Amino acid sequence: MESMVLNKEEIKAFIAETSFTDPKEIKDDTMLFEEGIFDSMGLLNLISFLEENYGVQTDDTDLVEENFQNLNAIEDYVARKKG
Repeated sequence: MESMVLNKEEIKAFIAETSFTDPKEIKDDTMLFEEGIFDSMGLLNLISFLEENYGVQTDDTDLVEENFQNLNAIEDYVARKKG
């Protein structure tokens, strides 16, 4: 199976859809938790999405806000896990 390149637009669409947020409000550096876009349930959904779509295996030690606080952080996290 070839590794998929992270698609920020796809992740943004997923976040917008699951959080009922206008995608235009979500920028690469939008703080997803601080701005109330995401909560712990949203994070669990995002992790499942990343595992299913990008083959990322998330460990308990990865479950820190810094890895998922914005689209840039999510992109870096996925790159580290796949690297």
